[in-house]
Amino acid sequence: MRGWFTLTLGLLAVVVGAVWTVQGLGYVSGSVMTDRRVWAVLGPVLALAGLGLLWRGLRSRRRT
Repeated sequence: MRGWFTLTLGLLAVVVGAVWTVQGLGYVSGSVMTDRRVWAVLGPVLALAGLGLLWRGLRSRRRT
């Protein structure tokens, strides 16, 4: 069970970061975040942090 929390948190961060990015770029409409540059910048940052968490979670699972 080692690393599952980190993997789950990383996957969630990647998905949320991707959604923020497409909303910030204006591809998804109907939101306060649509066409806002700040979300187009924060989205990839969060997605990269999520990839880091995924990598860390996978490494911790391999050490078992």
